[in-house]
Amino acid sequence: MTEIILETKGLVKHFESGRPGLFGGPQKPIRAVDGVDIHLARGETLAVVGESGCGKSTLALLLMGLEKPTAGSIRIAEVDIARNDRQADKALRRRVQMVFQDPYESLNPTQTIEQIVAEPLDVHGLARSPAERRERVCRALEDAGLKPAETYLARFPHQLSGGQRQRVVIAAALVLEPQVLLADEPVSMLDVSIRAEIINLLVDLRAMRQISVLFITHDLGAIGAFADRVAVLYLGRVVETGPTAQVLARPQHPYTKALLSVIPAPNPRLRRERMVLQGETPNPLDVPTGCRFHPRCPIAMEKCRTYEPQAVTVSPGHHADCWLVEGK
Repeated sequence: MTEIILETKGLVKHFESGRPGLFGGPQKPIRAVDGVDIHLARGETLAVVGESGCGKSTLALLLMGLEKPTAGSIRIAEVDIARNDRQADKALRRRVQMVFQDPYESLNPTQTIEQIVAEPLDVHGLARSPAERRERVCRALEDAGLKPAETYLARFPHQLSGGQRQRVVIAAALVLEPQVLLADEPVSMLDVSIRAEIINLLVDLRAMRQISVLFITHDLGAIGAFADRVAVLYLGRVVETGPTAQVLARPQHPYTKALLSVIPAPNPRLRRERMVLQGETPNPLDVPTGCRFHPRCPIAMEKCRTYEPQAVTVSPGHHADCWLVEGK
């Protein structure tokens, strides 16, 4: 039986808008995450994909315990972190670590690499001696691809390249030996030549440490080689989810099809017909009625404007929220 490490059910995060309602009515909330159900198994990689503003980063902050949900549950190793106290939140950090998007902003410029990677050990009191502290730091650095680790310990972040800095960020996450790694756009700030190296590193870490990875990205083209499953997020809701190979080969939701259609393909025979969406993503302060994608959908029906679709099973493990999808 597959061991589920992380699971959310009906996860909701609304923020106060600070803007009065029409004619002085109650304020409308900003619906950043609006009912997300996902799960992540041990040693699995789940890619969460969507445009900017769809709720990806808010979802990551919820899973890290940096934001508290408005409703719903987040279970990590059978513990509902949505109801944790401060002490339990600290214990959670040992199980879940995050790799942020910008390695230039993630690192303290006044600390050495050794101090940066060792800081989580110091916070949790996990190193019993200076020798053990350094040994664990070196192991994390080498697992992150910085070898030999001793040559990096006394350096400062400004003395490293962008790719090396992101490896330091990953090492600082690995030093606590977490079960789950949340990677929020970890390659978007890097040169194209370095992106593949960081993605391959995450693949190797998953195999070597049996770590589960939740990989957040706006680029569907970047996940095909390493993600086991994909969840497509639109305006705070998962609109399609399934095994990556199936979703990429047979996308069902119009939004997924649009994201795939604009991926550059070097072979003209493999190019899809471009499906350019009209307009911007709707304001999460004023989510459309019915299917929230219908204002931009080129094949929307009258039913789509009125009734919200439910998940349809396309094939085992592959689901899409669309009135035009035929289920099995």
